[in-house]
Amino acid sequence: MTNVSEYKTFLKKLKEALIAYSFGTGGVLAGFIIASQLNIFNSPSFPWAIAVYPAVLSAKGVISGLFSGRLSTALHVGTIYPRFFGNTKSFYRLFDTVIFLTLEASVAIGVVSVVFGSLFWGIVLADFSNILMVIVSTMTLGLSLSLFTIAVTFVTFKKGLDPDVVVYPITSTAMDIVVTIFYILMLNLLFFFGSFGKYAVTFITFIPAILMLYILPRNIHEEEFVKTIKESFFTVMFVAFLVNVTGTILKSISEQVIVEDRKEIYTVYPALTATVGNVGSVVGSTATTKLALGLLKPSFIALRNHATQIVATWAASMTMFVFFSTLSLLMNGIFALHIFLRFTSLLLTANILAVTTIVLVSYAISILTFQRGLDPDNFVIPIVSSLADSITSIALLSALLWLG
Repeated sequence: MTNVSEYKTFLKKLKEALIAYSFGTGGVLAGFIIASQLNIFNSPSFPWAIAVYPAVLSAKGVISGLFSGRLSTALHVGTIYPRFFGNTKSFYRLFDTVIFLTLEASVAIGVVSVVFGSLFWGIVLADFSNILMVIVSTMTLGLSLSLFTIAVTFVTFKKGLDPDVVVYPITSTAMDIVVTIFYILMLNLLFFFGSFGKYAVTFITFIPAILMLYILPRNIHEEEFVKTIKESFFTVMFVAFLVNVTGTILKSISEQVIVEDRKEIYTVYPALTATVGNVGSVVGSTATTKLALGLLKPSFIALRNHATQIVATWAASMTMFVFFSTLSLLMNGIFALHIFLRFTSLLLTANILAVTTIVLVSYAISILTFQRGLDPDNFVIPIVSSLADSITSIALLSALLWLG
């Protein structure tokens, strides 16, 4: 490949990544919503609220990531068609899998949250039912966004764009906004609307269990469904642990005096974690597709053959971090040149720490799962998206302690 063709490929990948990551602007809106609701998240009545928030975001991102990753690869290899009706059995079975995993992930995260909460968040066992109901009900409402994921995947594929690059960044950002709204709505219903609110949240919580009565009988003997559930079980449990680590880190950040009155940090937080997750998902998803098509060897040495994609997605993420910095300061009414330079330096430092790690992890998971005969799409985006939240949180906390 000539230098000219490599340069053109880089520009094409950069353009696609920037288009996809530009939707991350919505993550700033999600963060602004959080910043405006700090009275709820910092309430001593439910000290777990801020810690559970990234767990809910990550869990929904995991399910969406697995869904979009499987859809993208299936479209490329032809096992799913880009249409809603008259599609293959694989398409409808994948949709059933998403519903099952939503309930599984919700319960797993709720259980692990109790352990973390009792150790680090100052909760008691009586809080368990409230935590579980808020998580499951929020995730249940988020299922409606699966239709949005399908639509975006099909449209981008028909338009000649690479769904591995475009779909997850677009859908994950939309989910950040909508799931944030759902999460705050569930908190308000449960704690401020009396019996009506509690009954409403309880009803929503039981919807996935009711759906299971329809899904399990018709899929329990389907090899593809069972295989996905088995392979995803480890991922779900691993993610349940990771997202609670992320929540604990975020709670630590929120308790730092340096962040106490800095709403601009809360404002950009969802956008930062989403963008780093997008970098990891793009690197991993494009690698899994190349592996499936035989265009990439399953070895770490072959990483250099994926360098153009990596550099392009990284450059796009840094561009977006600068934009997020500007937008957050403007939204909070504190924009000034010296504040902008300081805040942008902080975010770019976090970017370098987080993206370096997530790229290596994402590629490693793609290669290792493929080498072991597993389906990388069941592991790459789900693990990377949740791991990205923890990595970004640690990177942000490190940058805060270093640069202030």
